[in-house]
Amino acid sequence: MITVNSDGKIMVRRCLVTLRPFRIFVVGIGFFTLCFLMTSLGGQFSAKRLGDSPFTIRTEVMGTLESRGVLRKMSDMLETMVKRMEVLARLENSTDFRKGEEAHFPMDRFHPAAGLMERIQAIAQNVSDIAMKVDQILRNSLLNGKSIEGRRDQCEVPRDPKYPDCSGKVEWMRARWTSDPCYAFFGVDGTECSFLIYLSEVEWFCPVLPWRNQSAAAPSSNPLPRIQAAFQRDFAYLLELIGSGKESLIFMKKRIRHLATQWLRASHKLEQKLEGKHRDRKQILIHIGFLTEESGDVFSPRVLKGGPLGEMVQWADILAVLYILGHSLKITVSLKELQSNLGVPPGRGNCPLMVPLPFDLIYTDYHGLQQMKQHMGLSFKKYRCRVRVIDTFGTEPAYNHEEYATLHGYRTNWGYWNLHPKQFMTMFPHTPDNSFMGFVSEELNVTEKQFIKSNKANNMAVVYGKEASIWKLQGKEKFLAILNKYMEIHGTVYYETQRPPEVPAFVKNHGLLPQHDFQQLLRKAKLFIGFGFPYEGPAPLEAIANGCVFLQARFNPPHSSLNHEFFRGKPTSREVSSQHPYAEDFIGKPHVWTVDYNNSEEFESAIKAIMSTKVEPYLPYEYTSEGMLERIHAYIQNQDFCASAALPDRSSSPTMQSSLSPFILQLNSTALVWSHNITSSHLPAWPPVKSLQVWLSESGQACTRTCQQHNLVCEPEFFKFLNKKEVFQQLNIVCDSTESEMNHLYPAVAENVRECYLQKDHLLFSCAGCNTKYQRLCPCRDYQKGQVALCRDCL
Repeated sequence: MITVNSDGKIMVRRCLVTLRPFRIFVVGIGFFTLCFLMTSLGGQFSAKRLGDSPFTIRTEVMGTLESRGVLRKMSDMLETMVKRMEVLARLENSTDFRKGEEAHFPMDRFHPAAGLMERIQAIAQNVSDIAMKVDQILRNSLLNGKSIEGRRDQCEVPRDPKYPDCSGKVEWMRARWTSDPCYAFFGVDGTECSFLIYLSEVEWFCPVLPWRNQSAAAPSSNPLPRIQAAFQRDFAYLLELIGSGKESLIFMKKRIRHLATQWLRASHKLEQKLEGKHRDRKQILIHIGFLTEESGDVFSPRVLKGGPLGEMVQWADILAVLYILGHSLKITVSLKELQSNLGVPPGRGNCPLMVPLPFDLIYTDYHGLQQMKQHMGLSFKKYRCRVRVIDTFGTEPAYNHEEYATLHGYRTNWGYWNLHPKQFMTMFPHTPDNSFMGFVSEELNVTEKQFIKSNKANNMAVVYGKEASIWKLQGKEKFLAILNKYMEIHGTVYYETQRPPEVPAFVKNHGLLPQHDFQQLLRKAKLFIGFGFPYEGPAPLEAIANGCVFLQARFNPPHSSLNHEFFRGKPTSREVSSQHPYAEDFIGKPHVWTVDYNNSEEFESAIKAIMSTKVEPYLPYEYTSEGMLERIHAYIQNQDFCASAALPDRSSSPTMQSSLSPFILQLNSTALVWSHNITSSHLPAWPPVKSLQVWLSESGQACTRTCQQHNLVCEPEFFKFLNKKEVFQQLNIVCDSTESEMNHLYPAVAENVRECYLQKDHLLFSCAGCNTKYQRLCPCRDYQKGQVALCRDCL
C-alpha cells in the first residue's frame, strides 16, 4: 500500500484544479478563433450575395484592418501566456517541496502540464500563421476593391438596341436621384455606375454591367409550387383576420356570422359538384381601400346612422367566399399594412418593390388601386395584371384605355387604368365587359317560406331607404297619398332625437333597425317601394327573397353620366332606365314592377294589381351562396390576365390564319358558330370557344342588346377570334376597304359606304357602345340559367 503525506495530496489537488480550467481555456480559444475567422473571411465576399448593396465590398474591406489587429493581439497574448507558464514551471522545480517529493511522485505523473504548454505553443503558432494568411487575403481584397472602385468611376452608358430607354433613364437619374430616398436605399450615390447598377438590377431599363454578378441580377424563373386548395369551414380564423376597431369591420363580421350556416351548406354542394377537381390554392391580398384613413373612411361613421351598406355587404361576402374556397388571405384596411405586405421600400414610392410580389391575386377597390400605384413604382405596371378591382357600377373599355379616353373625351377621375376590362368586378351584371362579382342574399328554408305565406299583411308597404335625404324627393306627396289609400306605410329612417321632418306623419317610422329585425319587417310586408335612390343596392333582392313585391320608378329619359349628377364622372356611359335595372331586366313581373311615378293612373293601377297578386319568395341562383361560390371559383381558376397580356393575339395563330375558317354558318340562321371540325384544344380560351356565336347587330345597336335578342350574352373574350376580314366575308358583308383603328365600337361595318373596320387594340374590345353609323360584329355565348356570368361548360 502506498502512503501519501498531506503535502502530496495538496499538490495533486492543485494540478487537477489547474489543468481543468486550462483545458476549458484551450477549447474556448480554439472555438473563438474558428468563429472569428469564419466571420472575418466570410464577410469579405458577402457583396456577392443576392440583394446586397453594390457597395458592400468597399465597406467591408475597409473594416478588415481592425480584424488584422485583433488577430495579432491574440497571437501576442498566447505567446505571453506561454512565457509566464515557463517561468512558473522553473520556480516550481526549484523549491524544496519539489525535491523532497520526487521519490514518491515521479515527474511523468505530471506530464499533462507539459502537454498543455506544448498545445498552447502550437495554438499560438497556428494563430500567427493564420494571421499572416488573413493579412495576405485582405491585401488582395483591397486591391480588388480598388479595381472595382475604378470600374465604378469609369462606367459608360451602354448603347444596346435592346434597351432603348437606358440613356434617357440615366439622364433622369442624374437630375433627380435625390428626389426620393428610395434610390439611396437601393445603393444609388450619384455616380454613373450606381445609376446603371440600379437601372439594370432594380429596374430593367439597362443591361447588367459585365463585371456585375449576372445571375444575381437575373429574376428567378422558377414558379412557386402549386398547392391543392381545400374548403375551409371554420370561420374563427377569418374573423380574426378581419380584425376590429372600425364599425364597418364589426358590421362585416356580424354578417359573416349570421350567414355562416348558409355558407357551409353551399360549400358542401359545390364540393360535390366539383367532384374532386384540382383547385390551386392562391395567395391573396385583400386591401379595402375605402376603409383606410388616407381615403377618408366615410363609411364607418355612417354604419350606425343609416348610411349605404351595399359596399360592405359585398366585401363581407367576398371575404367569406375567398376563405371558404381554401385560399390563403391577408386583409388590410390601412396604408401602412398595405406597404408592409407588398414590400414597399422606404421613400416616396418611385422605386419598385424590394421583393417579388408574394401574392397571386390582389382584391381592392379604386381607392386601394390608387394607393398601390402611388407606392409600388414600376412594380405596379409589372404586377397590375394580378389586381381585381371591386367596382360597384362598372368601368367600360372606352374609359379604361388611357390614350383613347384622353383623345375621345372619356377620361374621368375613376378610369384610364389600362387594365383588362374583366379585372373590374361589379355588384350586378351591368355589362359583360366586366366580371360580375355580386353578393348573396339570405336564403329561406321551407319552414320559413311557409311562415311568410301565412303571415303576409296584404296592405303593408315598406319604403326603401334609411336616410332622411331620400324622403326629400320632389313630388313624392302625390304618389305617397295614393299608396296611403291602400296600404299602411312603414319606414326605417335613422334619427337621433326627433322624427325627421321629411317623413310624413302617416308613415310609421321604426328608425334604423338591426338586420334581423329589418328582415322580419320584410317578411310581413306585401310591398317594398323605392323612391328612385339609392341605385342598384342589395335591399330590393332581400325584399324579393322575403316574399315582397318591389315597386320602382321608371326613368324617362334614362339616367346616365350625361344627364345626372350622381353618374357624372363615373367611367361608364350606361343608361339606367330604373332604380334597379337588374331587378327590372333579370327578374321582372310578378316580383318587380317598374312604372312611371308621374303618371297617377299607372301608379294606382299597379298598386291594385300588386295587392291582388300572390308571389312566392324568390332569389336568383347567382345571388345564393352556392351561386357566388361557384362563380368566384371559376374566375380564380380560369381567369389569367398576366398570361393573356404576355401571349400574342390568338387571331394570328395558325388556325385563325389558315384558309380553313374556324366558323361555319349556322343552319337556318345568319349567325356564325364555331365549327366542330376545328379543334379548340390548342386555344386555351375561357370561356370555351365552342359556346361562341357571331351575330351582326342592327345599326345603332350595342352588342349587349344584340346578344340579348337571341337569348345569349355578349362575351368580349371572343372578339379576338372574329376580328378578321374573312369573318365579314362569311357573313356576306361586302367591304370595299378594311381599316384597322382604335375604336371601342370595332370590329364593325359602315354599311352605307361599305367600309369595314377592325380593332387595333385588344383593350378596346367592348360589348357596350353603339352608333347609328355602324353595324357591329358581336361575339355571343350561351349561359347557365340563373348564372349569367358562366357558360354551360364554363365550370
